[in-house]
Amino acid sequence: MSTRNRELKTGKLPGTLLQNLIESITLGSRVRGNDGRLLVGPGVGEDAAHILFGENTLLAKTDPITFATDRIGWYAVNVNANDIAVAGGTPKWFLATLMMPPGSTEGEVRDIFGQIGEAAYEIGVQLAGGHTEVTPAVTQPLICGFMLGEAPTSRTVSASGARPGDGVILTKGIAIEGTSILANECRDELVQAGISMSEINAASEFLTDPGISVLKDAQTVLAAGGVTAMHDPTEGGLATALHELAFASNVDIVVDDSAVNVLPICRKICDALKIDPWGLISSGALLATVQPDYQDAVVTALRVAGIDAGVIGRVEPLTNGETGPSVGIRQDQSTSPTPIATFERDELARYFETVAS
Repeated sequence: MSTRNRELKTGKLPGTLLQNLIESITLGSRVRGNDGRLLVGPGVGEDAAHILFGENTLLAKTDPITFATDRIGWYAVNVNANDIAVAGGTPKWFLATLMMPPGSTEGEVRDIFGQIGEAAYEIGVQLAGGHTEVTPAVTQPLICGFMLGEAPTSRTVSASGARPGDGVILTKGIAIEGTSILANECRDELVQAGISMSEINAASEFLTDPGISVLKDAQTVLAAGGVTAMHDPTEGGLATALHELAFASNVDIVVDDSAVNVLPICRKICDALKIDPWGLISSGALLATVQPDYQDAVVTALRVAGIDAGVIGRVEPLTNGETGPSVGIRQDQSTSPTPIATFERDELARYFETVAS
């Protein structure tokens, strides 16, 4: 069967397909319209575009919010701001395309705009424009956000800078966002599985505590020095983010399973719903590679700032040029690594589709 007729699953496009599509478009644009100012363009693992703009670099990112509906406006600002932050920049201007289904009320739209305003105020971002409409093309509110930020060109960071010997640092813990969504959307199922209401309520507040923003995390890492790459684990969880980082930097990565923080409530909810937290959407965690001489200082700086963090692994030289970058996992530093799990789509999308069927 032709791959053109292959049905795609919900969630991110497969990385190989996405890379092929990007290459098919950018091949021509490298010749036409190339004024040399696009420093970092589209690529698997890259969180934002870097555009030389005067003495600084303009950072640009667009990301939709399709899962969370209760605080969709707040989500949209913070998720897009995260990708500017991991590029080494300061989020500045936010635009949003908001699509509402037929039957939506003025009050619902006002609530979403209020959430956008609240989130923008919290991180010092201005609403710069956008578009709104009611359309039968959607069955629930959908926001496609677009964030612009800036940074001194010498301080920008991309996902392609990791080098062999670097330490791999993770902040907060994995699946913060996914745990919160599951707690909000699957209360009945979790109660039936024996999860207490107090635990469900606590997990539902993960959006703000420990929080899905990594703005402070990224700023702290940058100030401590030695950072070579940063990445924002979102759809596909930490496992996918590690693969994307390895691909972007053309390196292997080895991670110690015992060093990765899976928050207890996250583990409990994932076990109850038969979900693997390693493949669950993980906004709120920052993944950074740091020169070995700096990694202890970076972890210390994060902890002083009130952000839980630890070294979870190491960047290794590429071992197989034919198969490409790989990510291995081991139980601890005394055991040999095995290939890390791969996820065709985020565990959240898989779970909801399974329940719906």
